Amino acid sequence: MACIHSYGSIASISLPTSPSFSPRSRCAYKPRFLCALGGSVAEPQVASVAEPLLLNAVRGDDVERPPVWLMRQAGRYMKSYQTLCERYPSFRERSENVDLIVEISLQPWKVFKPDGVILFSDILTPLSGMNIPFDIVKGKGPVIFNPLHTADDIDQVREFVPQESVPYVGEALTILRKEVDNKAAVLGFVGAPFTLASYVVEGGSSKHFSNIKRLAFSQPKVLHALLQKFTTSMTKYIRYQADNGAQAVQIFDSWATELSPVDFEEFSLPYLKKIVDAVKQTHPDLPLILYASGSGGLLERLALTGVDVVSLDWTVDMAEGRRRLGPNIAVQGNVDPGVLFGSKEFITSRINDTVRKAGRGKHILNLGHGIVVGTPEENVAHFFEVAKDIRY
Repeated sequence: MACIHSYGSIASISLPTSPSFSPRSRCAYKPRFLCALGGSVAEPQVASVAEPLLLNAVRGDDVERPPVWLMRQAGRYMKSYQTLCERYPSFRERSENVDLIVEISLQPWKVFKPDGVILFSDILTPLSGMNIPFDIVKGKGPVIFNPLHTADDIDQVREFVPQESVPYVGEALTILRKEVDNKAAVLGFVGAPFTLASYVVEGGSSKHFSNIKRLAFSQPKVLHALLQKFTTSMTKYIRYQADNGAQAVQIFDSWATELSPVDFEEFSLPYLKKIVDAVKQTHPDLPLILYASGSGGLLERLALTGVDVVSLDWTVDMAEGRRRLGPNIAVQGNVDPGVLFGSKEFITSRINDTVRKAGRGKHILNLGHGIVVGTPEENVAHFFEVAKDIRY
């Protein structure tokens, strides 16, 4: 018998619909489980008290509130991070030194106590270990010193061996697990093959992605060879992070949404699915989260990757996103980061609206993108206060 969770925005549960839905209110409804072949109503699973709230929510356990963390919560907007940057101006140094990684990762944890503590790193961190020299320059962003354009260039790319190339990542994750002590989930992350390929072919960030598309449409075999190398390497990297303490891993495919749906199905989807399938063979209980900025046109295809959670950006209505993805996949998001520049009343209203539309369970409250530089720190504090005061 196949049973599906009936969310308020999808099926028959009546959720509070008033904009004044209070984070302090304990709603009297219970989630229902609809059985496709009829029969009795199943009770929700009981959450494990020994594991972080975020992991319980992703599994579909009965939790009292949505877990909350914010993308880019480590750094950028915090004064403590900015002070540290004055002492260590190189991003590479900050993200490749165990002590600094741990300190920066824990800065928001010590102040806000989010339900997810994400590793301070970058999706490009593996590149040096793949024989792709790069740097991250203040005010300019990523710079690939020798962009890849030919089959010969791709042949020079080495397979990533994380324990040899980035041992500091494993060491930092191990320390973070001990420091956080299961009071929150420790999160790792990697870049998706197409997004990594975009950076190394374009030479850095891009506006029109003309180089990667030229390669895709004129020499697809060359691009596929590069994508496969990133697929193999990122599969290893996810496993490495999990083996060293990451309790969930987010995959960033930020630039996949520059592809049309048909091109996404050729140059991104198959490789994401390969990663998920391979990781699930060795780490079946590791939650995988997929984020792609501006993904409204690709939601159903993102779900086909097999990930446990799809992170929605703010351009998709949460109720619509939940409906399109279906009841078997968790969602993350999707408050507009710009909301954090609003009044505390406005922030509260948007949080409540997002939680109401997401329905009960299988929801991680987050922004729809990373925190913007200059965001008032007190508004971030308010976001967490309101989020953690919510009760289903």
